[in-house]
Amino acid sequence: MSNISLDTKLVGEIKGDFTIPAYQRGYRWKEEVKMLLNDINGIPDCANYCLQPIVVKKLGNDKYELIDGQQRLTTLFLTLSYIKTYRPRLTVKYTIDYEIRENSKQFLSNLNFEHIPDAANNIDEYFISEAAKSIKGWFESTNDPDDSASRMADKLNNRVKVIWYEIDSDEDAVSLFTRLNIGKIPLTNAELVKAIFLSRNNGIDKRYQLEISTQWDSIENELHNDSFWYFATNKNAEQYPTRIELLFDLMADKRDGDQRLYTFFWFMDKTKTPEYKDQKINLWKLVIESYQRIKEWHRDSELYHKIGYLIAVNQKPLADLMEDSLKNTKSEFRNSLDQQIANSIDAKKDYREMTYSNDYGDIEKLLLLFNVESVRQNGDKSMRFPFDKHKKKKHNEGWSLEHIHAQQSEGLKDRKLWNEWLDLHLVSLKNINFEKNKELISEIENRDRENLSGEHFNYYFDKVIAAFELETNLSYVDTLENMALLGKFDNSALNNATFDMKRDKIIEMDKHGDYIPICTRRVFLKYYTPSEKNQLHFWGEDDRNAYLKAIQTCLKPYLEIIGKEICHEH
Repeated sequence: MSNISLDTKLVGEIKGDFTIPAYQRGYRWKEEVKMLLNDINGIPDCANYCLQPIVVKKLGNDKYELIDGQQRLTTLFLTLSYIKTYRPRLTVKYTIDYEIRENSKQFLSNLNFEHIPDAANNIDEYFISEAAKSIKGWFESTNDPDDSASRMADKLNNRVKVIWYEIDSDEDAVSLFTRLNIGKIPLTNAELVKAIFLSRNNGIDKRYQLEISTQWDSIENELHNDSFWYFATNKNAEQYPTRIELLFDLMADKRDGDQRLYTFFWFMDKTKTPEYKDQKINLWKLVIESYQRIKEWHRDSELYHKIGYLIAVNQKPLADLMEDSLKNTKSEFRNSLDQQIANSIDAKKDYREMTYSNDYGDIEKLLLLFNVESVRQNGDKSMRFPFDKHKKKKHNEGWSLEHIHAQQSEGLKDRKLWNEWLDLHLVSLKNINFEKNKELISEIENRDRENLSGEHFNYYFDKVIAAFELETNLSYVDTLENMALLGKFDNSALNNATFDMKRDKIIEMDKHGDYIPICTRRVFLKYYTPSEKNQLHFWGEDDRNAYLKAIQTCLKPYLEIIGKEICHEH
């Protein structure tokens, strides 16, 4: 990498003779011409702007082979040439010559914007002429072309830069061009940041550059550990061809919507500050410190689970957490994590009143925290909530709230299950309002158990569900006590199934290695229900109460912070 020179240059400071070698295709921009002009024109007053890299190979004094960026550089050349019609004193300090096209340099330099030729000698001249017409039309479409030319000249000379990426004369330009273009792999933030530290004459001696290169590879390898990657971010690893770029993005606090090379520009700006200008090695030390901090958090079981949860629910970006850790003592930082976790589940409603349709997001966060904390509080430090499996499933199928017990009666196919369902629901009917449901309770208690038909069962089923809905204005079916986390793909396979059917399918999926969150698995194994009240065919009131109590007990430290409870403890 030390054969690279990296810098930024104002467009007005670009000078030299550029040759477009024969292995490249010619100029082909069309709509992109106006897009570039609009981008530059939209720069706020006094703001700076940096274009994508110009990659060159030095051939001699101010002579370069243009490896990447010819479309952009040619368009800038044409724009500057047009501005000269309004600002004759403006000088274009560079020329462009297409190796495969004779007289292309003269054609570009002598182009008359008052008489742009319609006929062309070759395909390159045709596209260049069309670009010239687009540029002229863009300026003339403004209210004051003269003022627009003046404003554009000011921006190109004083505020718009290109990333100048220069390789040594003995480098293989064709190989680099192929990687950047044929392979459709543009220069990434990571590659450009690497060039800052490993380029020639950057103030870092060869010994340190070798050390940086070794450390770079070590960090890259560590970030290929999915457990480490998906602890630190919600982003799909497939979006990062070079994973160390995530670390740089975190340091630069790059957010969604920021321009593609935001991170590189952040590092470039850092190299110009007094702290790092003459000591770029100190900037690399900052990279190592940031990496070691994240690695320490990943290694620490408590921090792994708490920070991992906050990142997973987008409560706090890792970049902000890194900043918080620098401002506070370790104990203050850990306390702040508890407060932020508590804030994340501080729903506006009572937890028992939250419903599937109205409070989906709040229930989902609460159940995710229940799963994460159930693993953390296990006591076995080697056990970890698998954020990698959780997020991979989220990227592929997504997560949803699964109804533990369905509201439909499909799946209850025999008299034994019908009777068990009705027996278990009698307890709930008596608890919600014995007097109001006295007639229905008596009817169910005195049913003909031996000759119960499907028709009669469905009649009772509908009456029981109606009694719940009438009494509470919402059925327990759609509330927290009947919800568990499951992947959407799994969920669609289990829709409308009754508890016992879902239980069988959950166990089958678990045997085949499908990822089932720990608390969802426990729900369907009746882990939370006391043995004397356990039965396998129905998610009854005892099951629901035990489930809510388990959530309450697990999340008690956070609930106390916000002064709330999920269920009353006796």
